[in-house]
Amino acid sequence: MATEHASITSFRGDLVRRGGTGDVVILPDSAHTAALAAAALGCEVGAIANSLLFDGDGGPVLILTSGAHRVDTTTVAERIGVGRLERADPDFVRRHTGQVIGGVSPIDHPAPVPTWIDPWLRQHEVVWAAAGHPSAVFSTTYDELVAMTGAVEVEVV
Repeated sequence: MATEHASITSFRGDLVRRGGTGDVVILPDSAHTAALAAAALGCEVGAIANSLLFDGDGGPVLILTSGAHRVDTTTVAERIGVGRLERADPDFVRRHTGQVIGGVSPIDHPAPVPTWIDPWLRQHEVVWAAAGHPSAVFSTTYDELVAMTGAVEVEVV
């Protein structure tokens, strides 16, 4: 039996500490895009909560967005009060989340990361998000995700 990747084990512990009730699912192939995760889970791409880390004026900004949306960085930067939002490079992502691009979870980061959430996700009874590794996802609800992350709603498109 293969052992679980350390990032997934760490994520599971933080999920429990934060009162998360969802299931962690290890997919057979990488689920690093919303479309791949949705296909593997048999759900709509809009029910996938992408955890996108941006560089907002030198600091981390986490946007939890529906897999059906692309983040309009200029508009979102204005709405959240930063000068610019830029796609973070892999080193920036790892430094601020402890995770790799494609597996960034909404929780289990070395330090709190300011987090915003796409209200579009509210329309799905079950939301799926990365669980700290590109092949791991977990189920949750919109309200539970907000409670665990402290995310503030922001229209991303």
